[in-house]
Amino acid sequence: MTVLSAPSPAARERTLLWLLAAVQFTHVVDFMMLMPLGPLLMQRLGLSATRFGALVSAYTLASAAMGVLGVFWLDRLERKRTLLMLYAGFIASTLLCGAATGATGLLLARTVAGACAGLMGAVVIAIVSDVVPAERRGQAIGTVMTAYALSAVAGVPLGLGLANLGGWRSPFIVLAGLAGVVWLLLLRFLPRVDGHLSHASGAAAAAGFTPRLALGWGLTFTVVFASFLLIPYLGAFMVNNVGLSLTDLPWVYLVGGAATFVSSHWIGRMADRLGAARALALLLVATMAPHLLFTHLPPSPLPVVAVVFVLFMTLTSGRAIPTMALVASQVPPSLRGRYLAVNMAASDGASGLAAWMGGLLLSTAPDGTLIGFAQLGWLAVGISTLALGMLWTFVGRAVRLDVTPTP
Repeated sequence: MTVLSAPSPAARERTLLWLLAAVQFTHVVDFMMLMPLGPLLMQRLGLSATRFGALVSAYTLASAAMGVLGVFWLDRLERKRTLLMLYAGFIASTLLCGAATGATGLLLARTVAGACAGLMGAVVIAIVSDVVPAERRGQAIGTVMTAYALSAVAGVPLGLGLANLGGWRSPFIVLAGLAGVVWLLLLRFLPRVDGHLSHASGAAAAAGFTPRLALGWGLTFTVVFASFLLIPYLGAFMVNNVGLSLTDLPWVYLVGGAATFVSSHWIGRMADRLGAARALALLLVATMAPHLLFTHLPPSPLPVVAVVFVLFMTLTSGRAIPTMALVASQVPPSLRGRYLAVNMAASDGASGLAAWMGGLLLSTAPDGTLIGFAQLGWLAVGISTLALGMLWTFVGRAVRLDVTPTP
């Protein structure tokens, strides 16, 4: 296994991280751009709202299901080969999305794309955790996760622009072409990552999935669940309750995405400096104020809304960085890929369940105003408090089980 320790050139590590960030960027854009394409797809393919909802959920559900199945094989292969194989499947299925002639073909292609994307994310984090030393791992994960912010800033607006110019198929075709270029760069520059294979054994696999490690999945679930109670409804709340126009909304998301892109690096460095557990605890507490402030926001001018939204998004999205660094650090390399695959499934399941629960708890007034969003903010704070308790239990059990007590 190649380890990028102090003597290794810093440029090599940066190249590796930005290549992995490019992988994340392509599959995040693939997931995110379908939602704003909804009106166009519903018109061109004759979809009902329910059938369009199935297109969106197929991606996440397939990702969660494949994450669970990844337990059985993901750590048995060299990681570069695994990533290239999954990424090739993602590229082919994205290309098939652009070639689909009807709703059924598009649904099948989206399902395959989601299945590949979920495991890709697990393999990417496993590679970072295997290759980058622990003292730089938080910042490295922060670099890779800037892909999410960059998707909001550049990927989705460009996708919508392509759809307006060339129809709904063109974003998928162009994205598949971009991913193809990234695949070739991975083939050329990604080192072989196989150190986990030398530690693999049946006994290690049996010992890997203990109640302590299952707490890591629960921690990820609660952190993501609290966020996605609110995130799917932010746009509707800003337009219908706070008073923004639809033309203001892209600018608010653009500013929020740009701020998140910058803050991801800072949060990664903070996780390295303070430790992932302490950084996550601080962020869980810090997000409670913007969650309550945003969900109780009265009609306000655009600059005020933008400031509150930036605070909300930078802190909320930043929680994923120390969460991922923490759970990855608790798992030996021989089990890391499988463990993170289930962790990704927990994240996908949490986002889907939280969005569904949020929709059940909200109602819409005749004028379009969302009713119950303030109460949803309090519920998100309660779930974040539960995540704090799980964090304390997870870290405490890790110390008690993994460190030999001093006589």
